[in-house]
Amino acid sequence: MRNYELMYIIRPDVEQETVQAVVEKFQGIIGNGGEIVKHDIMGKRRLAYEINKHRDGTYVLVHFSATSAVVTELERVLKITDEVIRHIVVREQIA
Repeated sequence: MRNYELMYIIRPDVEQETVQAVVEKFQGIIGNGGEIVKHDIMGKRRLAYEINKHRDGTYVLVHFSATSAVVTELERVLKITDEVIRHIVVREQIA
C-alpha cells in the first residue's frame, strides 16, 4: 500500500448534514482496502478563483494509505459527486 493525500472542495451552498454525509461516503470508500491516517475538515474558505460561479468552498484534507484500485474507485466517485467542485489525489513521496 502506498501513501496518498486527497484534498477536495465541497460546494458552499451545501448544508452541514450533507457535508458530513459526503465526508463519510469518501471515508467508507477509503476504508474498503485502505487506512485513513489523518482526516481534517478545514472549513469554509475563499477560493483563489471562481469555480462554477462559487467563490467559497468547504475544504477537506485526507492522508491515507491504500492500493491503486482504491484510489481509482475514489477518483471515479469524486468525479460524479455533485457536491464536490474540485479534487486532487497526490501520491506522497518517501524522503
